Amino acid sequence: MAAKRSKVPRFYFNFRSPYSWIAYRDLMDRYPDVAQVVEWHLWWEPDADGERRMAELGHHFPYSAMSREKHLYILQDVRRLTTDRGLAVSWPVDHDPVWEVPHLPYFLALDAGLGPAWIERVYRARWQEGRDICDRTTIAEIAGELGLPAERAAAAADDEELRGGRGLRALLAVSDAGAFGVPFFTHGYDKFWGVDRLAAFVASVRSGSRSGPGSGSGARSRDTPLAGAPDADFAEFSDADFAAARSADPGHAGGCG
Repeated sequence: MAAKRSKVPRFYFNFRSPYSWIAYRDLMDRYPDVAQVVEWHLWWEPDADGERRMAELGHHFPYSAMSREKHLYILQDVRRLTTDRGLAVSWPVDHDPVWEVPHLPYFLALDAGLGPAWIERVYRARWQEGRDICDRTTIAEIAGELGLPAERAAAAADDEELRGGRGLRALLAVSDAGAFGVPFFTHGYDKFWGVDRLAAFVASVRSGSRSGPGSGSGARSRDTPLAGAPDADFAEFSDADFAAARSADPGHAGGCG
């Protein structure tokens, strides 16, 4: 029997991909009402340990490494897209990246009610400041800026609870969704891949939630707690932040799975 699909719209996002960053900016700048009602789900390429854990549960990560030709094309394409949006991009250089390093601390940020701030700050560090977000020193500095425990955030990739718990559930959810790339969006059984499909995803969400919170207004709800912080006081963010991001993780109120 086919698995039931959630009717809640989902955005699978990633800090590595420039397209995921652009989709994030478009959601925040052009479609804030949709940014408030989607579930935000982490997507990252697991290291060997992560792939082993997935395989032990009969899953695989649905992604194939790109060719050199595709990489060169992306450099040109991202330049076009960012120029069109008035975004200044500073290309980072990745040295033996371990993507658990910047992604797993997101769960710690969620627990502190700072999930939206973590997303904004890590994206900015990578794509506008050209920093190496797989450098644990960078992650410690970002955590410190946000008031999170710097050492714990920097060591999140070594945290067994995060790797084998919420982190693994997030990877399994990516596999179950068939999210083979980012940005990836789902709404019921409909799937949308890429920045150029964002408008279609937005139209689908808006047509299915005319009476939902924030629909058509672009207003940020002050009635919805921040993801990862049940009953938390609402925090003020800049226009680069989203105020009511929702996330889901079976067994954890603030997770993203």
